[in-house]
Amino acid sequence: MSKLFPPSANKLPLQIIIYVGVLAVIATAGVTYYMTPKYTRVGYAPVQPVPFSHAKHVNELGLDCRYCHSNVDKSYHSNVPTSQTCMNCHNQIKATSPLLAPIKESYETGKAVPWVWIHQTPDYAYFNHSIHVNRGVSCVECHGQVNTMDTVTHMQPLSMGFCIDCHRAPEARLRDPKDIFNLDSKTLAEQGRAADAAKFVHDWKVKPPQSCSGCHR
Repeated sequence: MSKLFPPSANKLPLQIIIYVGVLAVIATAGVTYYMTPKYTRVGYAPVQPVPFSHAKHVNELGLDCRYCHSNVDKSYHSNVPTSQTCMNCHNQIKATSPLLAPIKESYETGKAVPWVWIHQTPDYAYFNHSIHVNRGVSCVECHGQVNTMDTVTHMQPLSMGFCIDCHRAPEARLRDPKDIFNLDSKTLAEQGRAADAAKFVHDWKVKPPQSCSGCHR
């Protein structure tokens, strides 16, 4: 056997183990970074079938979030507005604009507008919009300053770490209930009202789960 393999071959198994280990570390690091929501979703701003400016409709015209997303404070799911909701105004305003053609077609045929979904929760994670909204969490905490956006952009990673950070210290993210849909409002903590935030957590029994079963049901 010594004539078939040089002495250096004795080191080969150890070298293979080392190389495989290094490759595994590199692969794990790459997957950990490049497959996280922070890398794959933050900054995502797809082109929609109909251009819609939240800055125009919310900041300039003063529409309340609940006019279009009517179930955001009632359901686990924040609904996309129907074409009927859009046509309530646009049967009079810019009624002939070619940009509204998909809305008109949907209104006349009943076929849904193919909006591109931006903020998505994985199937293995449970999220209830109404619970968060009714416990002082404003839209901007997860979706960013939507009222200033001409094109809605994915602003937060919405990863498990992002959620857990909030669940561990909810008092830092809470607003006065009357300010929830005022997207320019500040959290109680930002207003220097830390004591009020702590009282809110106590009085409203804000106890977000931190165990796996809280979100993975």
